[in-house]
Amino acid sequence: MDLQDQLKNLFPDHKFKVSKKEVKYSYNQQDPIICKYEKRKGKPITIIEGFIGLNELDQKQIAKRLKMMLSVGGTVKGGKIIIQGDNREKIMEELVKLGFKVKRVGG
Repeated sequence: MDLQDQLKNLFPDHKFKVSKKEVKYSYNQQDPIICKYEKRKGKPITIIEGFIGLNELDQKQIAKRLKMMLSVGGTVKGGKIIIQGDNREKIMEELVKLGFKVKRVGG
């Protein structure tokens, strides 16, 4: 029994908010998104590229979601999302949940 069920038992008359649905990005994706690892100035970064057909605003929303999930910094530059640290596995899992095909490149 999770917390939501316990709250429903304690407050049967209360109307709970329905949780937001997961946002699925569906666009005509021919090639998988590339997730690769690099070092810049001795510090590891993860680069996600290959967002063909996805506007910059959507890329910024995806980057924000990834940064919040990992508690790291990052940016969107030139159609690429750059995230601090080597977090390829977690990033790839999250992108698959969002509906993208992802390919790991390097190491």
